[in-house]
Amino acid sequence: MANVSVSSSATTSETSGSYGGPLAIVTSLFFMWGFLTCLNDILVPHLKSIFDLSYARVMLIQFAFFGAYFIFSLPSAKIIDWIGYQRSMVLGLLMMGLGAFLFVPAASVPSYPLFLGALIVLAAGITCLQVAANPYVTVLGRPQTASSRLNLTQAFNSLGTFLAPFFGGLLILSAAPKAMDEIRAMAPDALQAYRLHEAATVKTPYVGLGIALILLAIAIGSFTLPKIEHAQHKVGEKVNDSIWNHPNLVFGAIAIFVYVGAEVSIGSFLVNYFGQPEIGGLTERVAASFVAFYWGGAMVGRFIGSGLLQKVKTGKLLGMCAICTAGLVAISMLTTGHVAMWSIIFVGFFNSIMFPSIFTLGVAELGPLTGDGSGIMIMAIVGGAIIPLAQGWIADKIGIHHAFFLPVICYLYILFFALSGSKPNSERHAQAQ
Repeated sequence: MANVSVSSSATTSETSGSYGGPLAIVTSLFFMWGFLTCLNDILVPHLKSIFDLSYARVMLIQFAFFGAYFIFSLPSAKIIDWIGYQRSMVLGLLMMGLGAFLFVPAASVPSYPLFLGALIVLAAGITCLQVAANPYVTVLGRPQTASSRLNLTQAFNSLGTFLAPFFGGLLILSAAPKAMDEIRAMAPDALQAYRLHEAATVKTPYVGLGIALILLAIAIGSFTLPKIEHAQHKVGEKVNDSIWNHPNLVFGAIAIFVYVGAEVSIGSFLVNYFGQPEIGGLTERVAASFVAFYWGGAMVGRFIGSGLLQKVKTGKLLGMCAICTAGLVAISMLTTGHVAMWSIIFVGFFNSIMFPSIFTLGVAELGPLTGDGSGIMIMAIVGGAIIPLAQGWIADKIGIHHAFFLPVICYLYILFFALSGSKPNSERHAQAQ
């Protein structure tokens, strides 16, 4: 199991069990960013029909959102060095609130580039939040249970992703869109009026979320969360180590890249995938409810995984899940109808422990470089921007059904990381001797 390097005094204090309250507070943040991230899966089919976009162009939604992780993750790590974990979380929430409010002018025009701009601001806030909250949870307690603890908090992240499709399907996809042939035949004035009407459905949900995020920022700022000094690199402090001296971090960053890319690719295409005549022939609203089962499986799996990781080594369980996900995606590609639908849905269950497990193994033994290492790991979430875009391009060429071979390749790399790439320096040195 992954161990985070800490001083003995810190370890002693962390075993006192005094972190239950702070852990519960931080868990609420995981729920919010999971909810907002999964709403992208509803925006994809909604904006695709409004602006008549190809699969590749509509995947710019995920490219803009997850591309922000690449841009803002390392600056976010520096912000932690300057102002600490708690204030970084507050800053992230405020930026998320601003991004949510920007959906109003984007829908009022309406403008696809403005929607992408709002998503970038929203994602910048989530990036800051993730860089602070993920390592904070890993060091907020005993190192031996870091994977279990992060899986538990990520389960509430999955609760947000489970609820978001229902919420989005009800408020954003409430009306059946017109057929593309009908939209393309509209006069310019009628087309503009239609787009204004359809785009307006995002205003109320995102304004409500923006208000909730501002209130949560105020609440988090008012609490006194414990400072984790041993896992923070203060500005000006010299550390006789480098994050690049830890292969588990480098391999872990690649694993995060391909994992998030695979998970987001699958989730982003599900509404359109289930609408294919040979798969489910479902309407967008009905398909959105099935997307919730994909993310709900991740929620259930993380609650189960939190318990399993008390007894099973993180790398071993991660490897087993990687085999299952690769197999299920392959089955969906090679079949049709309900078998293809449910095999891809069950991928969510085995995705469950991957992000928290990869993250914990990747930042193991970083000590005061934990914040910087977290920045690298969160930067790798840019895989959620690149891989869905690539799969969109492939889907335009060979069809959506067989474009899922890309996630299969991603899961095979995760299997390598679980079995070999995740070993920290202490384990590598012990094996060498």
